[in-house]
Amino acid sequence: MKNIFRIMVLGGALATASCTDLETQPRQSLTPEVAFADVDGFEALGFTTYGIARAFNQYGQQMMIAPEIMADNLRIIANTGRYIGQEANADRAHMNLWTTQFWSGINTANIVLAQIDDVEGNDTQRARVKGEAHFMRALFYFDLARVYGYEPGKEVNGWDKAVILRTEPTLGFSNADFRARATNRQVYDLIISDLQTAINLLPTASQGTSGVYRASKGAAQALLARVFLYDSKFAEAEAAATQAMATFGISDAGVGLADADSYIAGFSTAPNPESLFEIEIRSNDWSTVDGVNNSVCSLSANVFASAQFIVTATDELIESYEEGDVRKDAWGETTRSGASGTVYRSNKWLGHKGDFLENLPIIRAAELFLIRAEARNRKQSPDDAGARADLNALRSKRGLDDVDAALSGAALFDQIMLERRQEFALEGHRWFDLKRNGLDITKAGNFENVPYSDYRLLAPLPTAELQLNDQLEQNPGYN
Repeated sequence: MKNIFRIMVLGGALATASCTDLETQPRQSLTPEVAFADVDGFEALGFTTYGIARAFNQYGQQMMIAPEIMADNLRIIANTGRYIGQEANADRAHMNLWTTQFWSGINTANIVLAQIDDVEGNDTQRARVKGEAHFMRALFYFDLARVYGYEPGKEVNGWDKAVILRTEPTLGFSNADFRARATNRQVYDLIISDLQTAINLLPTASQGTSGVYRASKGAAQALLARVFLYDSKFAEAEAAATQAMATFGISDAGVGLADADSYIAGFSTAPNPESLFEIEIRSNDWSTVDGVNNSVCSLSANVFASAQFIVTATDELIESYEEGDVRKDAWGETTRSGASGTVYRSNKWLGHKGDFLENLPIIRAAELFLIRAEARNRKQSPDDAGARADLNALRSKRGLDDVDAALSGAALFDQIMLERRQEFALEGHRWFDLKRNGLDITKAGNFENVPYSDYRLLAPLPTAELQLNDQLEQNPGYN
């Protein structure tokens, strides 16, 4: 059985691994026995999960753009067929993560965790590889859970189905099986457990270094804080964010955040100085047409003549910025043939590495302040003074004065949500921030808001998967 799995996995790994090569021998001479004979081989296999995370149906494009245009941050200015349905929140126009590639990432993590203890190698390296596998499995399951299911405690009409759970590797047809969807509680419990395990296995990394290109202890703490926020575990979210700040050396006063005059430039720096976890993309990770056809840069900016430039900021987003807020500079006024009036190109995604190429920060230091502010505001015994302090620490680095010292309760929550909207524009948070709080999806322009009770809050499962697996139940409203 191990031989069969090694042959299967080696083929898949070599097909998907491009940012990190197996360095033991030239690829063409690798055999399953060589590739998985030691911890080095499993480390190389684990690296392929990062390649899946940067794919265009994941953070390489879809998870950055779709959550913005499905809410109120982006609008279409050129009809290429992309994101037209998502902008209108049309039936079945959503995010599609239920793909072979995505599930293979989870399976790869499962293979590493099931087999790495059986091979020779350095135990420190082994612990790190295991920690990365737990981190990446948690990240993949978290994204699946928030696209296909409600957050725990936010169910509509009691619908608590999330996604299929697999923690053991599928090595071939002999041990493949059909399963029903687990509950959102079961999936979140696995995500939390994976991240807690990863925290104890991973080394630390420093902001502004290549260490953020891989999962680290602090990145796992930060992702856990995000997960706890989605799970309405506010005291736990506050504690995890505080722990992540301590691990990275980020101070309550804002040390670790970019200054106002360097904020925009940080997005054209690799790594971004605020990055806690960043997807690195290298030129050999793309084909010659990937950048112009699929990159966030091409779709959201016109810095290269061949750019598609199909999305821009909504007027409502632009008008929401206060005077002096450097985050407004994330948008540059420009024009586009076929689009009337002023439009705005993204100044976050400028392809600064050349030919549309850039890294993508997935977790930034700013998020820890906003997670903690929201958690403090919403926990059972609110700490609105602490929440205001976190907002003010961030705002001081964005060219803004403190919030009103009397701001509290629901009004403070609204301010936190506004800060998140502005801080993370075109970073893939907006739709999920509204959904996880049980709020209607606000829309811009002439589009109508999507009520939280509307079936379109959840993505539909692919029809082919439902036909293949009769244990799967479609999300309500799609039958």
